[in-house]
Amino acid sequence: MATVLLVIHIMVAAALVGLVLLQRSEGGALGIGGSGGSGGGLMSGRGAANLLTRVTAVFAAAFFATSILLTLIAQQGSGPSSGLEGFTIQGDQGQTGSGNPLEGMQLPTKPPSGPQVPQSQ
Repeated sequence: MATVLLVIHIMVAAALVGLVLLQRSEGGALGIGGSGGSGGGLMSGRGAANLLTRVTAVFAAAFFATSILLTLIAQQGSGPSSGLEGFTIQGDQGQTGSGNPLEGMQLPTKPPSGPQVPQSQ
């Protein structure tokens, strides 16, 4: 189901890009626009622009709908996530203690004095 919806989503996205590129820009430099003469007929300049605008709106709605459906399908199989599911603590699993992860570590008792410069040999 997700694969079919993803293919439909990609086809809708490609069609949406094509429809946007076909529309006449405000400057008139891009797109096929063309001059259609006067009147408000179906395939005159204004009629074609209205048709392209409506079809673009339909494809935009389909794009949003498929995006939301893909998101819902992706979240359907997953449960509540804390973000730390893949982490495991390495160490002695049978060790009993206070549960402090720093327990048993050797910490310096006194900070080093002066700058630490490597000695050449």
